[in-house]
Amino acid sequence: MNDYLFRSFLFVPAHIDKLLISATKAKADAFLFDIEDSVQPEYNKQVARDKLVDYIKRGDFDNAPAFVRVNDRESGHLLKDLMSLTIDGIEGFMYPKSKRGEDIYFFDKLLETIEYEKGIAIGTFKIIPLIETTSAVLHVEEICRASPRVVAVAYGSEDFVSDLEGIHDEEHLSLFMPRAKIAMAGRAVGIPPIDTVHVRVKDLEDLEVNLKLSRKLGFEGMMALHPMELPLIHQYYSPSDEEIAHSKEIIESDIKARESGVGVAIINGKFIGPPFVAKANKILKKDRLIKNRHK
Repeated sequence: MNDYLFRSFLFVPAHIDKLLISATKAKADAFLFDIEDSVQPEYNKQVARDKLVDYIKRGDFDNAPAFVRVNDRESGHLLKDLMSLTIDGIEGFMYPKSKRGEDIYFFDKLLETIEYEKGIAIGTFKIIPLIETTSAVLHVEEICRASPRVVAVAYGSEDFVSDLEGIHDEEHLSLFMPRAKIAMAGRAVGIPPIDTVHVRVKDLEDLEVNLKLSRKLGFEGMMALHPMELPLIHQYYSPSDEEIAHSKEIIESDIKARESGVGVAIINGKFIGPPFVAKANKILKKDRLIKNRHK
């Protein structure tokens, strides 16, 4: 599996030039171009496809992986989306409103057919399932395992709450269980879980509250509705200087302990077992990805 840096996905409605131009200047880790719910009325969907093809072919978004949130399989637009956008410069697609693993399997095979017809290497285009239905939350691990193309799993809270007929409360309690389940499923399968957008775009204080919880739950990154959110999002999903220094100390101590035959290192009176070493390696790997991204 590719090593992606997915701290942030900047959400960009693909039919609006102003937003597309603004996104070209943003320092997101990945772009998420929408041709689904935010593209209305319906005739704008073809406008969005055409504009996105133009921007991608010009290389305007070559600085980060570009993903597209396509329309769902019952919309009548999915095949048009894929025939237009299975092109160089598009990394893959976010698949909305999945309910079971079979939905992702179907999408995988549809991509395979299009790749074959276009003479593109099978498996080129990746998939990010968007978990936004109650059924999807209940079957999230199955969804994550449904295709080798799946490189991340994302949470769509507003559609989920609507499907649940629940309430998105100010304390975000109604989102806690699905967030925890999605994060665990992603980690269990070995793919990064991506947290839901923060709908109060200008409330950076509330964003920070969400980011603190998101990190505790194990999310790798978050979808962002506005470039102003990116610095805070990157701060919370990046290792701190202290974490990096401590991780290096753990790795060095572990190597010395093994070489000396001691077996297990001790730092400040604490045994440094395999879980600590594994976590340290993950932190240092992420630090390398971040530094390579911003060379």
